[in-house]
Amino acid sequence: MKISIIGTGLIGGSIALKLRDKKFTDFVYGIDQDETHLNNALELKIIDEKADLESGLKNSDLIIIAIPVDSARKILPSVLDLINENQTVMDVGSTKSGIVDSIKDHTNRKRFVAFHPMWGTENSGPKSATKESFAGKAAVICNREDSDADALAIVEKMIENLEMHPIYMNADAHDVHTAYISHISHITSYALANTVLEKEREEDTIFQLASSGFSSTVRLAKSHPEMWVPIFRQNKENVLDVLNEHITQLRKFKSALEKENFDYLEELITNANKIRGILDK
Repeated sequence: MKISIIGTGLIGGSIALKLRDKKFTDFVYGIDQDETHLNNALELKIIDEKADLESGLKNSDLIIIAIPVDSARKILPSVLDLINENQTVMDVGSTKSGIVDSIKDHTNRKRFVAFHPMWGTENSGPKSATKESFAGKAAVICNREDSDADALAIVEKMIENLEMHPIYMNADAHDVHTAYISHISHITSYALANTVLEKEREEDTIFQLASSGFSSTVRLAKSHPEMWVPIFRQNKENVLDVLNEHITQLRKFKSALEKENFDYLEELITNANKIRGILDK
């Protein structure tokens, strides 16, 4: 099987490495506006050949769109314009409603599968790609009823080769859930990093005293705005809903401290501890 990867960065590169390792693909075309990314992807054997959009798509069985969600939404109709009824297109974006809405009336809609691998890091670029990234993680397929059976089967086979487990849901539901599970975590991390940078002026002190807990909490603040601003824009209403609830919870902690109501503070922490039983299953 020949594959085209549109976007040879962290996610696209990691998928290509794993699919090569599993012999799912025997040739990978790389399509990217960043020439440095393309050259790095060639050197790292993530791709076999650089291509433009038309030539790369022409020779591929599976096309994977792995670019920021705003860009993916814009390019997807053009990609579907260029394919035939035997080719499959998928994306890897963290938001789904805008993606599926953008091509709902396209004549080749059924050749598209909306996909979201629940994995990522604060790093970017092909040099950050790793073939063991996805093992054991969730692979969300949205609105599968809108895709042709054979296109869906190809993506499901790809998921199997990535060693992920598939989850099926509606695109709108996906965007709500990811706002709570993923997107709010990034906003919280960015906000905490800005808080520390505002109040703690001595960089050496931050470096010397930062505990593993602090480092893990603000790790996501190293994630690039080029990826996350489009996600927040695409999922604005859901993120705002979650952010309002998060602010409410912060106010409860603030009020408990202000009023020296440490019994209530303990109650808040004990309730939060329930997450352990969910995550440790």
